[in-house]
Amino acid sequence: MPLSATRRTPAVRTLAGTVLTAALLVPAATACSSTSGSHGAAAPSAAVSVAPAGSPLPASSLPASSLPASSLPADTASAAAPGRPTGSPATRSPTAAPGTPAANRTAPPSGTGKGASPAGTQPLPDGSTAQIQQLGELHYLAKIVHDGQVYGTVEANGHDAGVDANDMFVVLAMDGTVHAWMGGAQQGPGTFQLAGGWTAEVTKVGDLHYRAKILGGDGSVDGTLDADQHDAGLDANGVYLVLGVGGEISAHE
Repeated sequence: MPLSATRRTPAVRTLAGTVLTAALLVPAATACSSTSGSHGAAAPSAAVSVAPAGSPLPASSLPASSLPASSLPADTASAAAPGRPTGSPATRSPTAAPGTPAANRTAPPSGTGKGASPAGTQPLPDGSTAQIQQLGELHYLAKIVHDGQVYGTVEANGHDAGVDANDMFVVLAMDGTVHAWMGGAQQGPGTFQLAGGWTAEVTKVGDLHYRAKILGGDGSVDGTLDADQHDAGLDANGVYLVLGVGGEISAHE
């Protein structure tokens, strides 16, 4: 079998080795042609294009038997990323979040909005817990939570608030304090004597709408509770009152 029929062109690995390999192949091809002439007709020699030193070799001039990309050095096996020198590892810099570094970031102070941290928790007489959250100046929200589930909320925004939570009465004052007790409700409409010497005159205004006037010892109206579609609460000088939308009223000191 003629030698030129089995000869493989050496693999081109790097651009720097291309010129040297091409220079070596020219004499080798001449020698092989002489040898094959003594045994029969010479097989055509593969044409080798010699590029000037420092010039990239066109892809079309690479021999078809070049080694696969997996056998090439790491800096030539994959395309270089735009704007990055060839041979540099393709690394991705983590994107830093703007603002305060995560290691130094702290929770927002209470009173800055809906996402504020809870101002505190307080156990309630029925076994549940009040989770108190400050939403702003004189603005607090209390969630009544049991076993991780929220059963009710009460919000005091510029005035006291209250709720009748299944015969547990809760008052949330506008300073964020919570007072709760069980039972003691009286059903309105009507006039009722309350703890602390107060008197309540409860009237029905409409569906789920009751109003209670809180009278002092001299009969003067010292406060009003208006439960319109939601319960109402009041801190009356250390006596806590709740009026429900169904007309029930309870007080505790």
